[in-house]
Amino acid sequence: MGKIIAIANQKGGVGKTTTSINLASSLGILEHKTLLVDADPQANSSSGLGIEPRDVSKSIYEVMIGSIGVEEAVVHTCAPHLDIIPAHINLVAAELEMRDIENREFMMKKAIAPIKDNYEYIIIDCAPSLGLITVNALTVADTVLIPVQCEYFALEGLGKLLNTIKIVQSNLNHELGIEGILLTMYDNRLRLSNQVLDDVRTHFKELVFNTVIYRNVRLSEAPSYQKPVILYDAASKGALSYLNLTKEILAKNEIEIE
Repeated sequence: MGKIIAIANQKGGVGKTTTSINLASSLGILEHKTLLVDADPQANSSSGLGIEPRDVSKSIYEVMIGSIGVEEAVVHTCAPHLDIIPAHINLVAAELEMRDIENREFMMKKAIAPIKDNYEYIIIDCAPSLGLITVNALTVADTVLIPVQCEYFALEGLGKLLNTIKIVQSNLNHELGIEGILLTMYDNRLRLSNQVLDDVRTHFKELVFNTVIYRNVRLSEAPSYQKPVILYDAASKGALSYLNLTKEILAKNEIEIE
């Protein structure tokens, strides 16, 4: 049975999609069959893996509203052992269409269920909001990974997200856990980055991953080449950071890494 990890933070620009693409790709590189679900109407995970959102006719939107089966929406990517269910802008309409549907918070869970056992890991790239699609992702997920950038206002909104997670745990998904808080865009030359790192680790202690994601040019360039950073420049600091994160998650889940 696949483990489902939602990558969530309602604050934009924290490295959420970068983390989704590169964690999923690194899991694939390490030969763990992985599915990435693009649940963000901006569809950046899709375009970052070489899928043009304007050309997508079978996406997570069509699956959730029941017009197609989930198997029809799965697309193979350039990364080994990695598939994706892409998104497009119509996902915005899904929230409106779902408002009056009974059990609307469980639509993604129902949609993904037929293929959950086909993968070892399913990564969900959530939208930068706490709307109904993100609630759906938290309802189906086993854990949530929270990226936090090492910049001013880093903790802004984090309390609101944690409160939303508690509400989902209480009412919709009692088993939802926190995979960890991931510090991103770290630059050890900057006093502010080091201060944020210290503050987050002081406040959240064991919830914070040991791995931090360094600010890295290759990491920023890779999406324009429609590749994860590990395929764009495997020796870059960004690629090594995400590979280390992946190994930390696998170790945490007691999976032996050769």
